[in-house]
Amino acid sequence: MPWSRISGSVSSPQVDVVIDMGNPFLNLAVDGFLKIGTVAATRALAEDTFHIVRKGSVSSNDFEKTLKKMCKEGAYWGAIGGVYVGTEYGVERIRGTRDWKNAMIGGAVTGALVSAVNNNKKDKIAVDAITGAAIATAAEFINHFT
Repeated sequence: MPWSRISGSVSSPQVDVVIDMGNPFLNLAVDGFLKIGTVAATRALAEDTFHIVRKGSVSSNDFEKTLKKMCKEGAYWGAIGGVYVGTEYGVERIRGTRDWKNAMIGGAVTGALVSAVNNNKKDKIAVDAITGAAIATAAEFINHFT
């Protein structure tokens, strides 16, 4: 019986942007802002492109709307990413160790902060803090195992 083998690997691209703000905390926060903001802007572009192609026509109004959405989404999610990365780094510096607890605290603080800025009530802020902590901790564990 003939045998066949398929071999391959999947790896994520490594993008490193070096911006020296003179402080490691600021360097990491800006790096997080740029990386997450770029992902969010790209997602907004892909989503609007799909809708434009589906509609079948392109106008300058569509282009302007897409560009505004890319800037808004990029800035919003970039700020959240910058806050998370900065908080995680700050917790690491305070605790003096690098582990999953830093991600948990960073996620909780970021979730609570984003929820508070959106004028949510105390219960919703607590739920968003728990959700942020859970997502960040899960991502840290997944990243550790791969």
